[in-house]
Amino acid sequence: MTAQRQLCIGFSLSTTWMKGQGWREPDSDVEKMATIDFYIGLAKLAEKAKLDFLFRADYLYVSPQMIGKVASFGSPDPTLMFAAIARETKRIGLVTTVSTTFNPPYVVARQLQSLHWLSNGRTGWNIVTSIEGAENFGDSPMPSPQERYAKAREFTEVVRKLWMSFPHESLRVDRESGVFVDMKQVKAIDHSGEFFSVKGPLTVPGHQAGSIPLFQAGASDTGRNFASSQADAIFAAMPDLESGVKLRKDLRRRAQEQGRSGDDIRVLPGLYFFLGNTREEAYELYKATHAHMSFEYRNAALITVLGLDLSGFASEDRVTADMLPDPNLPVRSRTHAELLRHFIAKNEPTVEEVLCRPEVLGSAHWVSIGTVADVLADIIKHFEAGAIDGFIALPGGSEGSMLLFFEQLMPQLVELGLFRSEYTGTTLREHLGIHKN
Repeated sequence: MTAQRQLCIGFSLSTTWMKGQGWREPDSDVEKMATIDFYIGLAKLAEKAKLDFLFRADYLYVSPQMIGKVASFGSPDPTLMFAAIARETKRIGLVTTVSTTFNPPYVVARQLQSLHWLSNGRTGWNIVTSIEGAENFGDSPMPSPQERYAKAREFTEVVRKLWMSFPHESLRVDRESGVFVDMKQVKAIDHSGEFFSVKGPLTVPGHQAGSIPLFQAGASDTGRNFASSQADAIFAAMPDLESGVKLRKDLRRRAQEQGRSGDDIRVLPGLYFFLGNTREEAYELYKATHAHMSFEYRNAALITVLGLDLSGFASEDRVTADMLPDPNLPVRSRTHAELLRHFIAKNEPTVEEVLCRPEVLGSAHWVSIGTVADVLADIIKHFEAGAIDGFIALPGGSEGSMLLFFEQLMPQLVELGLFRSEYTGTTLREHLGIHKN
């Protein structure tokens, strides 16, 4: 009998439930965000629910949208945060984010392997090429997406070579012979490529858990090629079911074309959910979260996402394909631009509908609003349709929404056999079902 397919579920350590003006409420406990104990508490909640991993994004620049009137203490280094969390947890995976555009691969390989040891084999690496921040690392302009992904491919190759340069099998620890490390197995990598020249070997040995799982979020054509060739899991932009089904099929096809199995990759969109005890309560949470976003604010966001200015139109006017700007126009995120172009070309939505799209309001996440039963049904629908292998939980609206996820929604997924009731392994590779190598 074939084992029932189960969801892979991660939890974002970004305080998504404090978006909008919710942090201003007297009971928001927003001040706790400044302490590591706050994030350790969230980690323990997620581990109690047997989730696969924790995730933390990273930003190497400051924009007006990130600080000021939003609940944010900026962007602390997620790898350092996870080093502290590793000490307070035992099983849950720790997926940190590191850019391949602005860091040297030797340092990154060393930091990640060190975290792998600190966490006893629970580290994951979310590979990002960054879309902004060049001014913080010199005078050169931001590289093109094609150059960033070419650099990311070589960067990842170098990091993997470094991880293999000091293999776990070289650790002999033989008291009788006096040999601690078999130096014949520790070798330089002597890498010389277009972007990097690295001799090696790494200063940190491999962990017995195996190599560190790779995560990636690119959904442009270049990004999909990179993700399908390298990643074990893909953080997908998926604003609707149709785009999700197409994306997962495409990624699995590309993986197979590159000699991998379609099952080697797991498609995991962000699920931005607003949970309430009633549908009315959930929709009020959603409305309150986005109430501060005026027409002008959302239109400015649309201009950065798509290069389209709707300031001269009424909210009920239709947006048609012939209004779309040149697809080669520089935009903040090619992924979000392509998703929005497809939506407009297919649906001819109103101005108001365009300005309410996830690509404009946030990060093109899958949004689900309602009771626990409503969001549960939405998850099952996406899973059975073949749009997802799991998701990253992004609680919205309130801390109560997050608690409903842990206290009611997760137990129901377990009861339906769609998620584990107990951990069966101790490493992230085991949680993800990746064979050790």
